[in-house]
Amino acid sequence: MDIHKIWHNWPDAEAFSGVFSVSGEQGVLFEKCRGFRNQSESLLNNAETAFSIASGTKLFTGLAVCKLIDDKKLSLDDKLCDVLSCDLGQIDRGVTMFHLLTHTSGVGDYIDEEAENSGEQLQALYRKYPVYLWESLEYYLPMITPLPPKFEPGARYGYSNAGFVLLGLVVEAVSGLSYRQFVTDTIITPCRLAHTGFYRMDSLPPNTALGYMRDEETGEWRANIFSLPVLGGSDGGIYTCSGDLSRLWFALFSHKILSEDMTRAFLTPQVRMEEDGDGCYGLGVYILRKEDVPLVYAVGGDCGVDFFTAYFPGQKLVASALGNTELNTFPLLEALREELRKDWGAFL
Repeated sequence: MDIHKIWHNWPDAEAFSGVFSVSGEQGVLFEKCRGFRNQSESLLNNAETAFSIASGTKLFTGLAVCKLIDDKKLSLDDKLCDVLSCDLGQIDRGVTMFHLLTHTSGVGDYIDEEAENSGEQLQALYRKYPVYLWESLEYYLPMITPLPPKFEPGARYGYSNAGFVLLGLVVEAVSGLSYRQFVTDTIITPCRLAHTGFYRMDSLPPNTALGYMRDEETGEWRANIFSLPVLGGSDGGIYTCSGDLSRLWFALFSHKILSEDMTRAFLTPQVRMEEDGDGCYGLGVYILRKEDVPLVYAVGGDCGVDFFTAYFPGQKLVASALGNTELNTFPLLEALREELRKDWGAFL
């Protein structure tokens, strides 16, 4: 497998700002660090730089909820209305943990990414709810509960940020801890993820990347500090680095986070994202099993954020791209999968 070829054939390699890494069980096989974590001070990105991964956080949330299920404190069939005591407004009383984990709940979404004007919706939302106030998960409820359902629970797949906010509130209600503390105690600390955490954007630790957006009018770069919630929640906003992501995947597949049975359920395709498509979703993770190179992966993208991380079970490889601009890195993952087709072995 020629990863150097994949990198050099990628048209956007020179423009990339971030870290692209491929690792095996014995360590890093290929790594490229480019661009600046802080442009104004010319501080370079490096292998241990922590990046915001936006919706990649849903991987952690799915694991947290499955951990509670593993511990018999929750079940996939539990209804949201039986777990949360708050006023759920127009949320369908039939919504279960399974529906929320698989994006089949139909809950009205505070950012409807299925809508063509989702970007405009987001900016309008930030004008009403300033980003510096987005600290607790309860703060999201007035944005979610008044919305009518998009469809009946279980009717179809429909990507839902609101659903994963509600899962974070479930974690808090069942565990008695804040969502962020529970994730820290049950995933980050046990897996020794030294550069992973929910960091405030106005108080970032050393070696953490600012996200950057290019101004369409002036062409200048500006930081994303006024374009994202000040503190990440259960639907997005955790920070991590490439090495921590490798440790996370290997811990998951060696059953160090969940039991063997729960790991299998987490990684089993539960719903198709499109009726005639190949993409599936598990209990907090994307799954592709077509042809000869299956993989599981998480993705994220937002203002000044571009991210993917993937695990190839047949080859026991982890590939991650963490970018602090909005450059699309997904072609790297597609090219890597194509390269692996040339030499595939046994899979799950």
